[in-house]
Amino acid sequence: MHLISRVRYFFVVSFILILFFSFNRCKESNHNQKKLIKNSQSENFGIVIHGGAGTMSRKEMTKEMDLIYRKKLEEVIRLGYSILKNGGTSQEAVEKSINLMEDSPLFNAGKGAVLNSDGQIELDASFMDGKTLNAGAIVGVKTIRNPISAAIKVMENSPHVMFFGNGAEKFALKEGLDIVDPNYFFTQKRIDELKKVKLKETKTSSYINNELKKMKYGTVGCVALDKNGNLAAGTSTGGMTNKKWNRIGDVPIIGAGNYANNKTCAISATGWGEFFIRNVVAYDISALMEYKGFKISEASKIVINEKVAKLGGDGGVIGIDKNGNVAMEMNTNGMYRAHMNSKGDIVVKIYSDE
Repeated sequence: MHLISRVRYFFVVSFILILFFSFNRCKESNHNQKKLIKNSQSENFGIVIHGGAGTMSRKEMTKEMDLIYRKKLEEVIRLGYSILKNGGTSQEAVEKSINLMEDSPLFNAGKGAVLNSDGQIELDASFMDGKTLNAGAIVGVKTIRNPISAAIKVMENSPHVMFFGNGAEKFALKEGLDIVDPNYFFTQKRIDELKKVKLKETKTSSYINNELKKMKYGTVGCVALDKNGNLAAGTSTGGMTNKKWNRIGDVPIIGAGNYANNKTCAISATGWGEFFIRNVVAYDISALMEYKGFKISEASKIVINEKVAKLGGDGGVIGIDKNGNVAMEMNTNGMYRAHMNSKGDIVVKIYSDE
């Protein structure tokens, strides 16, 4: 009997020891797995935003407005940066950053959008995922509070790339996005701008060549590189003041106003859309990098300051490549822009000579 008790004691102790070591091994394995996942993430990430390019002049900009714009740009870039720093995706950073600009009356997107020739709102947006090359866009919507979010839903939850007008709005409603009354978007500033433009409008081409060229090509955009090495680009706009006949610019056109590819870069454009469409600006920058080996700064400069300018177009681009290198190129007097890298260094600028 004594022998049986000793045998039982031996087996119980052995069983407890086996459980103990198995638990520790499992715990160590989980720790190593988490460590491996963490190590697989790069600390090289970054984000760039723009709030539109155009004829910005220090003489015309009051010190108060200058400060207001800079504060908003800093708020937006810090939001996107915090998402990336905490391990968020480039898609999340782009969407949330653009949402913040769409909700601000300062920019020509969402709440601050310009009015068309009929005094109505028509909003466009697009998004592209650099990892999968999937993309989504919406065009000519009047009730979607955050068009960039709708563009992302098109990419994620439909077999298509672009939805227009009523169809896009029905889709956004089905997806549970925030739908608002069109009056939500109207601001006195944009109403006054439309009146001013209509007073100057004539039937001659001089209106197109002179008046439109003087306008700020308001658009908002964001490009980001996350810790997993994935790039994303998003762009949102209200278009051009006094635009006619359901005019569509470059913003919702993948490759023209927006493009992302993990092999090269993510680009968001702002400017006179017709010229950006004709030059396929966003994709052209990526192509110069992929096929000719240009740096993002070189490719952006060639496309904006040579190709677009040669045709008479104005505007700019922001971009970030797969290594975190950044471009903020323009051929206008200014472009609202900001950048933060993985070190937390921040740049906020408005004028071209900064």
